[in-house]
Amino acid sequence: MSEKKRNNDVCCPKFDVRPWDEKIHQWENKLFIKDAVPQLFHIPLPWVINRTMARIWKRAEQAGAAPDMKDFLMLAYDPSPWKCEYYLVVTKEVPGAENYKFNGTFLSKVFDGPYSAVPKWIQEMERFVAASGKKARKYYFYYTTCPKCAKKYGHNYVVAFAEVG
Repeated sequence: MSEKKRNNDVCCPKFDVRPWDEKIHQWENKLFIKDAVPQLFHIPLPWVINRTMARIWKRAEQAGAAPDMKDFLMLAYDPSPWKCEYYLVVTKEVPGAENYKFNGTFLSKVFDGPYSAVPKWIQEMERFVAASGKKARKYYFYYTTCPKCAKKYGHNYVVAFAEVG
């Protein structure tokens, strides 16, 4: 591959907002594998997150459980300012990984902007969830592209998911 082509490549597929914006998802035994990274005030340490993303993807690939890119979904959940949990959708259980099944109703909404806007997006999600007559139990985020691809595409789409009861 030429140097010019390599510099123009994007590693993340172009994100389609339509299946995710203001949608209801009913998941029954939707299979993921889970990993976690330390963070500092909700900001993952770059060298740790890169290693973790590579490790979780490699586990899925080696088990033959990696999703097609059109089905790719990785959710992030911050149980504290010091830890982030990542959930990668897989096509089957992965030996040696922490397999996790999502069950229930999830509302999703797409946002576009810097990661620092997450607190504002949570407030918007709270209004969106309340308007549906539901109550959020947990929030997950799907960061749809890496920073390099977000810059190339001109959008930093993030999907917020509310697990509702």
